[in-house]
Amino acid sequence: MTEQPNLEYINQLSGDDMDFKQQFITILKEEFPLEKEVYYDHVENARLKQTADIVHKIKHKFNILGLHNSYEVAVRYEKELLEGRTHSETEFKSILKKVETYLDII
Repeated sequence: MTEQPNLEYINQLSGDDMDFKQQFITILKEEFPLEKEVYYDHVENARLKQTADIVHKIKHKFNILGLHNSYEVAVRYEKELLEGRTHSETEFKSILKKVETYLDII
């Protein structure tokens, strides 16, 4: 079974503070689509260094959402981009879609 996004880390971090939890989720919902848009712009324009930079930023959201294997994919992809390769691009894009879908329903 593949890993699924979850709020376990956010729940641990926020404890009983529901306002903090909601603020954290709101930030994710606001930032992620913008970062994803920047990512796709860099990919479309073959800006590998800038793509690596935004992958670096996005990968931390994977960890926050309990996607530890996906985080490792992003680490590998970031390294590939810095070396001029894009082997993990399809897998990374699939993770982006999974996160986007999850953020739409929480």
